[in-house]
Amino acid sequence: MSILKKENIVLNKSFANKEEAIREAGRLLVEGEYVDPSYVEAMLERESKVSTYMGNFIAIPHGTEEAKTAIKTSGISVVQVPNGINFGTDDKEKLVTVVIGIAGAGDEHLEILSQIAVYCSEIENVTKLADAKSEEEILTLLGGIES
Repeated sequence: MSILKKENIVLNKSFANKEEAIREAGRLLVEGEYVDPSYVEAMLERESKVSTYMGNFIAIPHGTEEAKTAIKTSGISVVQVPNGINFGTDDKEKLVTVVIGIAGAGDEHLEILSQIAVYCSEIENVTKLADAKSEEEILTLLGGIES
């Protein structure tokens, strides 16, 4: 099974807060049958402990270590937020335009996270994701990310 499918990508979303954005990324993982619904709560729990903001307008929410049992198979979801959402705190804004939810089965978590981090370390790549006009375009851009 591919870790990213067209159905796991949503374009042009806007959210009132980062919790809504994380829930959307998690919903896509649940609907893609990568995780059990409990994994979404674990994504929110992780965010409450440590920000998943990665810089370059990217956030990579994922579940806690304890939530590993809720992962059925490795997968990622992509939520494009053109107007941005704040993943920072009240006193420090951290604007995110692309939210990439990840679920890594077994030891695959760090490998997937690493591949996404390397890809998104180039601001040009993030701009392409943020400006993509179709799910297919995002599939092409992230096609090299595998579990």
